[in-house]
Amino acid sequence: MTPSFLRLSTVKARTGLSRSTIYRRMAEGQFPVAVPLGGRSIGWLDADVNEWINGQLALRAKRAKRAKRAGGAS
Repeated sequence: MTPSFLRLSTVKARTGLSRSTIYRRMAEGQFPVAVPLGGRSIGWLDADVNEWINGQLALRAKRAKRAKRAGGAS
């Protein structure tokens, strides 16, 4: 698969996160770091964003499994 870059509007739409949350999580090391594209343009590697989304889904599944074992619904 050829690497491709996503612009902020696409990253926001795909993740459901706001601009400020994306940048805060980048600073905290909890979200993929943007790549400078030249001038004042940045983008995120499509594969990095997909990996982050898959990680969030795995985390959700892990929490659901833990809650099921504990007998709770949270």
